[in-house]
Amino acid sequence: MTSLAEENYLKAIYKLHEKNGGMVSTSALAETLEVSAASVTDFIKKMAVKKLVAYEKSRGVRLTDTGKFIAISIIRKHRLWEVWLVSKLGFKWDEVHDIAEQLEHVTSEELIENLDKHLGYPKADPHGDLIPDARGRFAKTSSKPLLEYPAGSKVKLTGVENHSNSFLQYLTKNQLSLGDEIMVEAIEEFDETFHVKINKKHQKLLSREVVKNLLVVPL
Repeated sequence: MTSLAEENYLKAIYKLHEKNGGMVSTSALAETLEVSAASVTDFIKKMAVKKLVAYEKSRGVRLTDTGKFIAISIIRKHRLWEVWLVSKLGFKWDEVHDIAEQLEHVTSEELIENLDKHLGYPKADPHGDLIPDARGRFAKTSSKPLLEYPAGSKVKLTGVENHSNSFLQYLTKNQLSLGDEIMVEAIEEFDETFHVKINKKHQKLLSREVVKNLLVVPL
C-alpha cells in the first residue's frame, strides 16, 4: 500500500519524465511539489528502499516498473473523476482539477472500474488528456500544437497543454472548447499571432503563447 505522499511523488516524477525525458532532478521535483530539495532527497531514498523509484545522487530519480504502474493508475483515476465531475455533475473544465486531486487517491479498484463503465469508457478527460486503460495503456494520438500548423490549415481542437484555471477561463471567454473547428487564416510574421476563424463564424486573434498550448488534429 502506498501513502498519499508517495502517490503524489510518483505522479510528479512521471509527468516530469514525460515532459523532459531522462532522469528527473531532485530540484525539478522539489519545485513541482513545492517542498525543499533536501526533503525530496530524503523521501525518494525511502521510496527507493520500497523499489518504487531508482535514485542516483548525481543524476536524479526515475520510476521503477512498479512505480510507473502506480503513477499511471493515479493519473487514470484523476482523469476519470474529471470526466465524471464535468459530464455528470456539471462542473466547468477549469473547476475540476483540485477536486480530482483529492478523489484520485481512492483505493477501490472496483469503484474505478465501475466508474469507467458508467462513463462509457471515455478515452480522454475534459482537457483532452488521454485516459489509460486498467492495464496502464494509452491510446495513440496524433495531436500537435496549433503553433506547428501553417496558414491555410483547418484543424480540430483536441486538448490543451496548459491546465491552469486562467488559461482555461481565457479559452472559454474566447469561445474555444474541445471539438471546435479552427481555420488558420493568417499568421503574423513578426510575433506569430494567429488569425483564426472558429467553427466558421467567430474570428479571433490568438497569441503565440496561446497557440503553443492548443493541441489539434488536421481536418
